[in-house]
Amino acid sequence: MKRWWHRWFRTPNELRAMGVVGINMRNARFLLPNNPRRLYQRVDNKLMTKALAEERGLEAPQTYLVVTSPHDVALMEKKLLTHEAFVMKPARGSGGKGVLVIDQRDGDTYVKPSGSRLTGAELRHHAENILAGLYSLGGNRDHALIEYRVTPAKILTEISFQGAPDIRIVMLHGYPVMAMLRAATKESDGRANLHQGAIGIGIDLATGRTIRAVHHGSMITHHPDLKSPLIGVQMPYWDKILEIAVTCHEMTELGYLGVDVMVDEKKGPLMIEVNARPGLAIQMANGVGLMKRLMPVVERHKQKPQESAADRIAFSREFLKARTSGSA
Repeated sequence: MKRWWHRWFRTPNELRAMGVVGINMRNARFLLPNNPRRLYQRVDNKLMTKALAEERGLEAPQTYLVVTSPHDVALMEKKLLTHEAFVMKPARGSGGKGVLVIDQRDGDTYVKPSGSRLTGAELRHHAENILAGLYSLGGNRDHALIEYRVTPAKILTEISFQGAPDIRIVMLHGYPVMAMLRAATKESDGRANLHQGAIGIGIDLATGRTIRAVHHGSMITHHPDLKSPLIGVQMPYWDKILEIAVTCHEMTELGYLGVDVMVDEKKGPLMIEVNARPGLAIQMANGVGLMKRLMPVVERHKQKPQESAADRIAFSREFLKARTSGSA
C-alpha cells in the first residue's frame, strides 16, 4: 500500500502540477487576504462562535457549564451530577487539544470512549490545566466549556470507533470547496484528530458520499478496528450540512475557513466549531490538491461577488466535483 507522500511529495514542480497547497501558500494567498485579524475572535472563542450561531438559528451542542475560576472547578462535579455524558474543551483551544470526552459514569469515576477511567481529581486537574491556558491559543488563560456529548447517527457509528466523527468543510468566499469525515480509531482514543490516529475520509461535494480514506498517510478501504467499509457511505442531512457551512461564513464574515459539523442521532446536524486556519490534510483524504478547488472559486467570486448562498452551494456541487476530482 503506497503512502500519501509517495504520490504527492515529490519535486516542487510536481506539487504545483497536482495543485497541492502548503502552509505558506495557504497563508499568503487565501488566509491572510481574506481573514481580517479583527474577526478572528469570532471563531477563536468558542463561546462567541456559539452565540453567533444561535443568532443565525444554527443548532450547536448545549452548553452545560462554563468553568472560569478555581471556585468553579471545586463546584463543577456537583453541577454535573445530572449529566451522565459530556465533553470538556478549552473555549480558546485549537486542533482538538484539551478536548476530553466522557461517555458515562461508573461510581466515582468517569469513563472515556476508550474505556479508560478518570477520577474526580483527574477531571478537576484537566479543568485546571484548561484554565491555565495549557491547550489554548498563545498559552493565555482560558475558560473550560462543558457541553452536550453528541450521540452520532447510527450510520456514522459504524465507521468510527467509540467516538463521534465530525465533518470538516473548507470554505472560500462562502463556497464549499472540499469536505472530509474524520473518524475515530482505538488509537485516537475516540477523538476525530488525524494527528492522533483518526481516519480522514474524503466526501464528494455533489452527493455527500465518501470516496476515499487515508490512515497515517496510507489509503485504506475499511476501518482498521471495526473492519467496516469506508467508501460509498452516504452522509445524512448533506443538504443541511452544506447550508450550515455557508451560514458559518456569513456569520463570521471570514473569507477562508473550516466548518466542523457533527450529526446527532436525534438532533441532526450540529455546528461544532469554526476554524480560521483549517489544516491541509483534507487534501490527503480527497486525493485532490486544494488549488484545483480554490482557483475556480476565486474566478467565480470575481464574476459574481453577490451570488446567493443557494447558488454558491449549487456551483460547488456541480462545478468543483465535476472538473477537479482526484484519482485515488
